[in-house]
Amino acid sequence: MLLRRSPPRTAPAGPPAPVRRRRRPPRALLGAAVVVAACAALPLVWLVVRVAGADPGRVAALLARERTLTLALNSAVLVAVVGAGSLLLGLATATALVRVRLPRPGLWWVLAALPLAVPSYLLAFAVLAIRPEARGLGPLAVVLVLACTPYVTLPAAAALRAADTGPEDAARTLGLGPVSAFCRVTLPQTLPAALAGTLLAALYTLADFGAPALLRYESFTWAVQAAYEGTVDRTGAAVTALVLAAATLGLVVAERAARRRFTGARAGTAPTAAVPVRLRPAAGAAVVAGLGAVAAVTLVGPPAVLVGRVVAAGGVDADLPRLAVAAGWTLLLSGAAALLAVAMALPVGVLAARYRSRAVAATESVAYLGQGLPGVVVGLALVFLSLVLVPALYQTAAVLVFGYAILFLPKALGATRTAVERVPVEAEEVARTLGRTPWSTWWSVTAPQAAPGVAAGGLLVAVTAMKELPATLMLRPTGIDTLATRLWSQTSLGAFGAAAPAALALLLLACVPAALLVRATAGVPGGER
Repeated sequence: MLLRRSPPRTAPAGPPAPVRRRRRPPRALLGAAVVVAACAALPLVWLVVRVAGADPGRVAALLARERTLTLALNSAVLVAVVGAGSLLLGLATATALVRVRLPRPGLWWVLAALPLAVPSYLLAFAVLAIRPEARGLGPLAVVLVLACTPYVTLPAAAALRAADTGPEDAARTLGLGPVSAFCRVTLPQTLPAALAGTLLAALYTLADFGAPALLRYESFTWAVQAAYEGTVDRTGAAVTALVLAAATLGLVVAERAARRRFTGARAGTAPTAAVPVRLRPAAGAAVVAGLGAVAAVTLVGPPAVLVGRVVAAGGVDADLPRLAVAAGWTLLLSGAAALLAVAMALPVGVLAARYRSRAVAATESVAYLGQGLPGVVVGLALVFLSLVLVPALYQTAAVLVFGYAILFLPKALGATRTAVERVPVEAEEVARTLGRTPWSTWWSVTAPQAAPGVAAGGLLVAVTAMKELPATLMLRPTGIDTLATRLWSQTSLGAFGAAAPAALALLLLACVPAALLVRATAGVPGGER
């Protein structure tokens, strides 16, 4: 009897095995990332140590006093109002950008995102220039909603683009109207992203100092700045700052949870892209008019008010050489901060993009602490840290640049991690098999492909640092002015005509790189989303 040989067993067909990532990061990379995380944690650690070393009875009395409760209530009301307004206006704007056929759609995308470059205190300055009696919650909420709406518009628009319209089409076949089908089926798909943006708007609102101070609304940031400048009670300032930091860190945790939910909701879907619809002439004109009105109030209104002030004053009422020096310092400090933030973000971003472990996750989370620390808190901490640790650096440009880097490190870190993740691991593995060292692979393969995204993160840091006010007021060297501090010093005295040139210069400096950044990264049609 002939025995038949059974065919050799083969592995079942399936997708190719993914390239294995190294589990243990290089010690030098991990060590650099830990140093960056420790630097990011310095202000919060100092606050905790400072408050823990104070008299417990005094700390309890400061926490339980009526003013602290009033500040907490005022800040909570402001955050709730601005969050709700930003959510509604941001969703409406995102829907118009993605689902409505607009004339020159790329222009509307840029106009919707460009308010990110306009400081809230500049909008408040324009309000006061028109109505000097404007004070309180109402005017401040309007200003902050206009400043914060892009935080909701951009992620909500990206989510609408990625949303699957198949269920919406099915709902239409079951008898639902277009508006009802969109609100009941598609809109819920965008809510996680919109809520994440709303939490970013809440973070901005809680950390803002200039607009509440100009419009005389007592919030935590204004109280910390006043306690630091007007009294010798540093314990009271530290306790108030720690409460503010705790509130903002709570919002950061909520924002990251919403962002994870949004990411999970998008995974594994094969969406049917939405086609913008052409509205009836009257409805289309109303949508364009609404978008134009918001852009005009936010982007055209402040410059128009400033120019009007200059004309009313009979010309430029400013020391032009001193203004030029302030503009130079603004560019120098913001550029240095961008370079330092990118340098600090690189080891953490590469580590988070290429390795997975609890230690890596913890290091990255600590590096993001700057997102939950308002400028007034970082400024207060670095003032005392520089006096205690390195007195020679007190009120120097180095400490100010370091403060900027801590504050805006999360912006550079997010861009760096995303840019490195987009570089295929296979390309690095091929270079390694050809005999290249890890450093050579980084410089020849990873860095060139990740450079545009990393540079975008640095540009975002520079734009944000240009308009940073509370940390600059606390940490700037004696006799040095930036455009933001010069604008603040004039407006706090009510000299709106003298402040106008500085405000115009700041707006021009911030808007030019911001427009380039928005066009490259904010979802403009034809660009990268």
